[in-house]
Amino acid sequence: MTTIKISSRVDEAAWNELRNLARETKRSVSGVLSEAIEEYLERHRVRPDALRHLEDSMRENEELGKLLGQ
Repeated sequence: MTTIKISSRVDEAAWNELRNLARETKRSVSGVLSEAIEEYLERHRVRPDALRHLEDSMRENEELGKLLGQ
């Protein structure tokens, strides 16, 4: 995996917690931060399959939606 160097500003308390966690788990700060970024992206990114199923469901239940909206 290719890595890049980043620079950012974070809350000092959060940074200290991150460093403590890395130390406690015998990992690098970079490793903990990379894992945190990956997990954040997984939680906040809508997967194309899920979006497609949602759109299909909305289309199939359009009449029901109109009735419920009355």
